[in-house]
Amino acid sequence: MKNKTKVTSVFYISLAVAFVFILWGVFFPENVERILGNVNDFISNTFGWVYMLAMTGFVLFALFLVVSPYGKIRLGRQDEEPQYKYFTWFSFLFTAGMGVGLVFFGVTEPLTHYYTPPTVEGELMAAQQEALQYTLFHWGLHPWAVYAIVGLALAYFNFRHHAPLLMSSSLVPLIGDRRANGWMGKSVDVLAVFGTIFGIATSLGLGATQVSAGLSYSFDFIENTIMTQMIVIVLITLGFVASAITGLNKGIRYLSIGNVVTAITLMIFVFIFGSTVQMIESFLTNTGNYIQNLPSMTLGMNAFEGDRLFLDDWTLFYWAWWIGWAAFVGSFIARVSRGRTIREFILGVIGVPVVFSALWFAVFGVAGIETDTLLDGGLYSLMVDGGNEVALFAFLENYPAAPVVMGIAILLIASFFITSADSGTFVLGMLTTGGSLNPPLRVKLTWGAILAGTAMVLLFSGGLDALEMAMLIAAFPFTFVVMLLAISLFKALRDEYHIIQLERRKLLYEPGYEEETVKELEERIEEFEKTLPEEYPEEEEEAEDTEPKKGE
Repeated sequence: MKNKTKVTSVFYISLAVAFVFILWGVFFPENVERILGNVNDFISNTFGWVYMLAMTGFVLFALFLVVSPYGKIRLGRQDEEPQYKYFTWFSFLFTAGMGVGLVFFGVTEPLTHYYTPPTVEGELMAAQQEALQYTLFHWGLHPWAVYAIVGLALAYFNFRHHAPLLMSSSLVPLIGDRRANGWMGKSVDVLAVFGTIFGIATSLGLGATQVSAGLSYSFDFIENTIMTQMIVIVLITLGFVASAITGLNKGIRYLSIGNVVTAITLMIFVFIFGSTVQMIESFLTNTGNYIQNLPSMTLGMNAFEGDRLFLDDWTLFYWAWWIGWAAFVGSFIARVSRGRTIREFILGVIGVPVVFSALWFAVFGVAGIETDTLLDGGLYSLMVDGGNEVALFAFLENYPAAPVVMGIAILLIASFFITSADSGTFVLGMLTTGGSLNPPLRVKLTWGAILAGTAMVLLFSGGLDALEMAMLIAAFPFTFVVMLLAISLFKALRDEYHIIQLERRKLLYEPGYEEETVKELEERIEEFEKTLPEEYPEEEEEAEDTEPKKGE
């Protein structure tokens, strides 16, 4: 039996591959950016349709699971209660999924699309409508559907059938135990670690630039230099190290709840002091437009008219980015979703974040475009000249108590990055210790140091874009991994549901019919168990960290 507290070969292989890319980015940043950029462009131009079809399939499969009879199957024992209460669970989803992205792009993306919309002329009312519609499209059903499928596959096989929380283990019904534990399974796990390393390291670097820009914009005596960004990374690292020491149920949990409360407070503040009625009307109108135009936006490849610039720079970029992040976010969502039914899991992971995203962009998108109009295009000009990272602070500068609000925004961004980095090191610990639900602190701290060092070295050398490109390229083969996870999950759910139906028949029918049912049931159970991953002893939660059950 494997020792799930020690690092596996996946750790060393992933680290070696990442180290090669890091050295490449440090010594030849222009070369690596050019080569990876060409590869990424080739994938987008030649196989962009794969992303479009795959993401469409993920959405349809997730919706099917909601309405299917499989939705009643629980991620754990059928009588088990959820490990976390709803608000805590939603806080985990929001923080790990894209909370920091909403803060970063809440103003910048709608404003950018307002000036350069995909089909209509910019800076018109139609452009504002299309800007909000496509922003919600990029942050709506599609990303959360891919997160939900990866997370559901991992959670189902782990909590219901006691398999390790690994991509390879979730593919056993398709490829078998031998291949899952061999080079094929190791390759899948390394690919998941690869995407997580580069995704988190890139986010640390980008987060440092935004926090540094916010500090520089807010305080004249702070300059937005590489040294300031290094100091920010060190502080963020110290923050998520402190969080990692306290564990999942204290550090990440309390920070996640705090992040959500602060983000909602900031949104309400902008809502009250902005065009409140227009925001409400925009939310309703934009949601309707999004639902109405979802099929055409989902499958639109500009095959007959228009250029592909918007499609390549935004939609396909986002689809690759979300798939690249799916290993990390899906693993973390799976870890905190024990006890949910499949229907509850899908509705929670997709429904709640999509509604919140619609509200968020209705508030910040409308307010950002309105502020830019009042400043005669000043906000957009500043964003173009100073970078996207200054947009939020230039926007908040026009609101009451601006210094205080801007300070809160800086703390919110930093806190989001701390929790993202902490949950990222937690996932890396799980993936490189055989799927342990409670990876050792030393492993998490090791990954934290590696991620911080990677971000600092590449930020200093100007090679941070190399990590972003590498993750986008890794997303292409991982697209097929997610497809296989969906097929594997469907196969297992179908077989188990037949067993559940036979068990019900055994209880309901007359004794004369029972013997035939029992025989068929035994045969199906035997065949089903042959397709499942190797079972491991269930890990216990830390008693002092367990959240109180309902009613306590």
